[in-house]
Amino acid sequence: MNKYILITILAVSSFSSQANDLINDERIKDQKNCFTSIFESYDSWRGFIEKKYKKRSKSKEDLSKKLSWFDSMFGEDNFNQYKKNLSCNTFTYQVDGSDVYGYIIKPKTNSKKLPVLVYNRGGNGSTGSVVFGSMMNNLFPIANEGFVIIGSQYRGSQHPDTLTKNVMNDEFGGKDVKDVTALLSYIPKIEGADPQRIGMYGFSRGGMQTHLALKQVKNVKAIATIAGATDLLKELNFRPAMEEVYTHRIPDYETNKVTELEKRSVLNWVNELSPNVPILLLHGENDERVSVNNSIELADALSKNNIPHKFVLYSKDDHDLTNNKIKAQKELVSWFQKYL
Repeated sequence: MNKYILITILAVSSFSSQANDLINDERIKDQKNCFTSIFESYDSWRGFIEKKYKKRSKSKEDLSKKLSWFDSMFGEDNFNQYKKNLSCNTFTYQVDGSDVYGYIIKPKTNSKKLPVLVYNRGGNGSTGSVVFGSMMNNLFPIANEGFVIIGSQYRGSQHPDTLTKNVMNDEFGGKDVKDVTALLSYIPKIEGADPQRIGMYGFSRGGMQTHLALKQVKNVKAIATIAGATDLLKELNFRPAMEEVYTHRIPDYETNKVTELEKRSVLNWVNELSPNVPILLLHGENDERVSVNNSIELADALSKNNIPHKFVLYSKDDHDLTNNKIKAQKELVSWFQKYL
């Protein structure tokens, strides 16, 4: 079963119950604790998943294997540790007059103000939304090392993956970049956050969002990308199926294909990048979704333009860095501790 489908099954929009506000700003609405409803305990979450798996299992042995996978992926001890150490809220905020979903994760206790990381997710539309399972797998370990993490689900994520009139839609690096940059105005209102120490990182499509956001903001001190696409036009030769996403998401794509893709491709404007914002690039050698050449070519261009950077290539690993998850997380933590 596809990992994205599995992770999505683990947590489809079950966040509920009002919690203490983590962002003290009247513009932020509907702050809700992530650790409620089926996520109040590991047993309740696992019980929910077991019911889901039973419907899809051909035998008791098959069910047992799926539950073992769940336990190995998450685990009760990890769950309890994160619930004890971290606060996590979902919320809504307004961009261009419409609601956008977001989330914030931060340590419950700290003796000094903490650096903030703006995380940009992958996917498009509702596909790839940051649900509880992906938070626990990818974001909780980073926050647990002493970071505040805030992120956007991007506009239109609350709607089906079909474009809807009179609703803001994800433009895959278009107006939705505002959903990222708007978050920075809330950072000073996060208790315990240091607005002078802001980093940003993104996975897959989120790498593109990160570079595009930095064209609009000046107070981000360091960035990182994981399996990011840096030349969308060339990437079509590697993965032609992305043409459907571009056609569906990017306004006027069919008449302005080259222009729109070049605008979203950092390799076309490396010379505009700040020499004061170091860049970490992480990529799996066997990535089948975003060619590793994207990071290889960007690293080369950064060297030629004297942009400080580090490129880490994970041998024989995939798009999600499945075989090096912990190593990659340590790399991210070390990078942002160094520069923030």
